Amino acid sequence: MPDTQLSPGAIARLEEIRIAAESAIDKQAALGPDVDITRFKTVSEQQKIETLESLQKQVKETVIHSGFMADESDRSASYFQMDRTPIYERVQKAFDDAIEITSTEDALRLWPEEMIEKYWWRAVMPDKDKYTALVALHQTEGYFIRVKAGRKVEKPIQACLFVSESNVSQNVHNIIIVEDGAEANVITGCNVHVDVKEGLHAGISEFYVGKGAKLTFTMVHNWAADFSVRPRTGVVVDDDGVYINNYVLLTPVKSIQAFPVAKLVGKRSTAVFNSIVYGLKDSIIDLGSEAQLIGEGSRSEAVARTVSMDQSTVYSRGRLIGRTNDCKAHLDCRGIVQSAESTQWAIPDLASEGAPGAELSHEAAISPIAAEEIYYLMTRGLPKDEAVSMITRGFVNIDIPGLPDVLRKQIDKAIEETSKEAM
Repeated sequence: MPDTQLSPGAIARLEEIRIAAESAIDKQAALGPDVDITRFKTVSEQQKIETLESLQKQVKETVIHSGFMADESDRSASYFQMDRTPIYERVQKAFDDAIEITSTEDALRLWPEEMIEKYWWRAVMPDKDKYTALVALHQTEGYFIRVKAGRKVEKPIQACLFVSESNVSQNVHNIIIVEDGAEANVITGCNVHVDVKEGLHAGISEFYVGKGAKLTFTMVHNWAADFSVRPRTGVVVDDDGVYINNYVLLTPVKSIQAFPVAKLVGKRSTAVFNSIVYGLKDSIIDLGSEAQLIGEGSRSEAVARTVSMDQSTVYSRGRLIGRTNDCKAHLDCRGIVQSAESTQWAIPDLASEGAPGAELSHEAAISPIAAEEIYYLMTRGLPKDEAVSMITRGFVNIDIPGLPDVLRKQIDKAIEETSKEAM
């Protein structure tokens, strides 16, 4: 909490947040399997480090698969949180007048009035469900990233949220602000140690994209087979602002439920959601996005590519809400089923609220790889396994800038493995 004396308005707002959270601490979420949050203990404190290279070799090898690089030569800034401790924060010298990066609790201490008035629980409500309430009442840090007005940061900013112990709950609150005219590419990886089994990650993220600003945000999840994950994300985009959200899940997870909401309040504001998801083992994956098209000329697109294998269950949701006549949005949700024991749902949801001129559309499909597509490539000399691999690769091909080669190779490997299963 802030060290300085707060204004009466700020104090009242913090009390309002607390009361709202306490009212929802037992409130089950509308989607996803219920998780007993009382079963988990709070994550531990850890020691800070001087360099990312001093991380244990096993940790470095794990986090690179979620896009986080210990070698910072291709990064403008880094934030690494282990359990509840921000063990490393650094802005490269070339960008130290463009980027602020710290924990959200430190940001609240540094700029309390600004944070509480503009950004603290403004894009996500603390009483949404038990997971938002858990973070509001028992927060264990989270990252704060601000890109200053007019600054276009060429190299990606990276953040990692790491869990090193089992049977814990990591409750993070993240805030990203891209001020007017600024641009940034943020790559965030969520990981667990290879020895971690069960646990919970409750992550609240609030993103604010200013006038004429652009934020490309990539989230790569690398969890454990018995881990439960409950992100809650709210995005506010101002005039001519652009928000691009990329999501990648290639590993098993007990259950994950996420449904980020972008409010396109500004004129000519834009939101794009892309996701690549592999359902493995008995994972329960419930993902989607919502775009609220409020400002004149607002636009949105959501592209989801899901592959389900083993005994996994995958829900792919998309919601478009038009609230102005001059808006246009499209959902493209496609899934490939690779196992007779897996289940997929594609659930598009379109609504025009007092906006008869809104243009909202969707295309949803679930299917196996078409035999005629495989045959077509085989008649041109490709072996069957290469034909299936090529089709799958094309199916999930979404360009995500800034990913390290090892992660791109991991995506390729996942494609190859699912291609073998398809045969």
